[in-house]
Amino acid sequence: MCQHQTPCPSSEAVDREAARILATFPEQGWSLLCNGVIVFEDTGEILPDGTMIEPHRGPARHALAA
Repeated sequence: MCQHQTPCPSSEAVDREAARILATFPEQGWSLLCNGVIVFEDTGEILPDGTMIEPHRGPARHALAA
């Protein structure tokens, strides 16, 4: 799917979120990556095969200091 020189990571790759953005809709909170992954501002994802990835934000910084 990706036609960039130095191809973007595939939708199955661990670093799939590093793919380039094809379309972004900040008012709706999501972007389409060139590998077919839809990423949401809450860090959730939908893969091209329909698999949903739950939001995966890390813990709050103040929780790490405790």
